[in-house]
Amino acid sequence: MTETIRTGGCLCGALRFEAAGEPHDVGWCHCRMCQRSSGAPAQVWALYPPEAFCWTKGKPAVYASSADGRRDFCAICGSQVSFRDGEHVSPNVGCFDEPEGLRPRRHIWDESRIAWFETPDGLPRSPRGDD
Repeated sequence: MTETIRTGGCLCGALRFEAAGEPHDVGWCHCRMCQRSSGAPAQVWALYPPEAFCWTKGKPAVYASSADGRRDFCAICGSQVSFRDGEHVSPNVGCFDEPEGLRPRRHIWDESRIAWFETPDGLPRSPRGDD
């Protein structure tokens, strides 16, 4: 059986990555940091172990958005490509070449959801991260 390899990158193509295997989780994040870093009401991420993710082109700029979290982005086009917390790498689903196969399974930080942004998908919702 062949392992799934998903590829992706930033808007301008200066950064490219590969993610091997199936993600451990896929979900919507409604936290204020994701809202501000993406400029969107929510961000969809795919959770991988660090050893399953690698950069295949370019080296990202890094922003320490919290004591534990790092956001990788392209210094040329500004695209935020992934979030890292030491235990996981979470590429943004919109940065994958074929995002359709990465369906969200849940919502996190729903307490920060912008009231006018509703996704009537019936997925479980956590008020915070992993409640």
